[in-house]
Amino acid sequence: MTSDEGRRINKQKTVVINVVALSGRVLGEHTPFLKRWSQQGKQVAVKPVLPAVTCSAQSTYLTGKWPTEHGVVGNGWYFRDECEIKFWRQSNKLVQAPKIWDAARETDPNFTCANLFWWYNMYSSVDYAVTPRPLYPADGRKLPDIYTHPMDLRDRLQQELGQFPLFEFWGPNANINSTKWIAEAAKKVDEWHNPTLTLVYLPHLDYNLQRCGIDFSKISSDLREVDAVCEDLIIYYEAQGAQVVVLSGYGITSVSRPVHINRILREQGYITVKNELGLEMLDAGVSRAFAVADHQLAHVYVQHPEDLLKVRALLEATSGIAQVLDETSKQESNLNHNRAGDLIAVAEEDAWFTYYYWLDDTKAPDFARTVDIHRKPGYDPVEMFLDPEIKLPMAKVGMKLLKKKLGFRYLMDVIPLDASLVKGSHGAIPASEEDWPVFITQSSDLLADDRLPATDIYSLLMTHLAGKRNKSV
Repeated sequence: MTSDEGRRINKQKTVVINVVALSGRVLGEHTPFLKRWSQQGKQVAVKPVLPAVTCSAQSTYLTGKWPTEHGVVGNGWYFRDECEIKFWRQSNKLVQAPKIWDAARETDPNFTCANLFWWYNMYSSVDYAVTPRPLYPADGRKLPDIYTHPMDLRDRLQQELGQFPLFEFWGPNANINSTKWIAEAAKKVDEWHNPTLTLVYLPHLDYNLQRCGIDFSKISSDLREVDAVCEDLIIYYEAQGAQVVVLSGYGITSVSRPVHINRILREQGYITVKNELGLEMLDAGVSRAFAVADHQLAHVYVQHPEDLLKVRALLEATSGIAQVLDETSKQESNLNHNRAGDLIAVAEEDAWFTYYYWLDDTKAPDFARTVDIHRKPGYDPVEMFLDPEIKLPMAKVGMKLLKKKLGFRYLMDVIPLDASLVKGSHGAIPASEEDWPVFITQSSDLLADDRLPATDIYSLLMTHLAGKRNKSV
C-alpha cells in the first residue's frame, strides 16, 4: 500500500444547513423543533466575521480563512481596474483560497459535494451545484431560472419541483416558498446523487427580520415556518445516516437610523454624478471619495491620498458611525485586502448604511425604485417593501405584469425611497452574543467552548466529515 493510499479515508455523509439570521435570541419558543434538537446536541455562538454578511461569512466558513486572505470583503466591492461597483457576483474564482470540498477530496477520491444556493456557486469544483440565475432577454424582461452543474440538473429539478420562485426569493413578495423549493431541491439531489457533503441555504428569516427587526409579534410566524422546513430536512437526512450541522452567518439586530453616507460625501464635494436623461448616476471612476454601502459596513474608496485624513474626520463626526478603520485597524479586523476600501466605516448597532447618493428624489436613477441588485452601487434592503405612497399597489403590479406577458418593455418601479422603513440589519459585530450566529451539532464532544471564531467552522466541518463522533457512539 502506498503512502497516498494510506491517507485515503472514506468521509462521513454530512449536511450543513445554513439558516440565515438564526441567532440565540430568536432560537426558542417559536422554533420548537430546532430548540429541542439543539438541546439533544450542543449549540454554541460564533463570533462573526467582519463584515457579518452572506458572502464574507460563507467564504470564511468554506475556506477557514479571513477576508484578508480569501478576498471576499463583502457582498460587493469596487473593482478598481474596471472603475465599477459590483454586487452579488457569482463566480467561485473570486474566492482566493482553497475550499473545503477540495481538501476533503484529496483524502477521499470518492468524496462528492452538493452546493444548494450558498454563494459563489458558479464555476466551482463542487460535483453538484444549484444557484439562482435569472434570464435577461434583450427586450428587458427578467425571467426566473437557475444555474446548475451538471447542466441537465436544471431541467430535471424544475420538471420535478416547478420553476424556481425567483420573485419570492427576494423583493416585496419574498416568502417561505423559495426556502421550501431549495429544501426540496436538496432532497432531490440527495436522492439522485447521494453526495458526501451537502450545503443547503435557507434564506427565509432574512426577510421579515430586516423588515421588522426583532419584534416577535411580527416575526414569530416566520420562525415557525423555517423551523418546520428544518424539521423536515433534518428528519430526512438523519434517516439517510447523515450528520447534520445547523449554522448561520450572522444574526440580525433592530435598527432605527439609516445613515446616508454617500449623501454626506456628496455634500462635501467628493462625489461626482452624471446626468442621464435627467436622472443622476454615480460616476465612481472620477469621484474623489465614495462609499460602497453593505448593511452595517461601508467600504470607502478615496482616490487621492491627500483626502484621506479629511474624509476620515468627516466620517468620524457622522452620527451613526461607530468606527472608521484605517490601514492599521483593517489589519486588526482581518480586512486588509486590496479589494477593501481605503477606509471602512462600521455602523453603530442601531444604524445601517444606505447607498443613496442623490439629494433630490426626483433625480434618483430609474433602478432605485425597482428590485435591481446588480445595477445598484450598494445593498438596498428597501427592495423588500412596496411603496406605501402607491394607491392600489397590487393593481399597479398587475398592470406591469400584463405588459410583461404581452411582450412590452416595462419598469417595475414600485419600491419606495424611504430607508426608515427598514427595522433590522447586520454586518457589524453585535455587542451581545445572543445576536451572534450559531453552530449546532449532535456531535457535542467536538465543541469544548460555548463560543468560537468564524474561522473554526472549517475545521469543525472537516472533523465531522472525518467520521461520526457524538455522545451516542
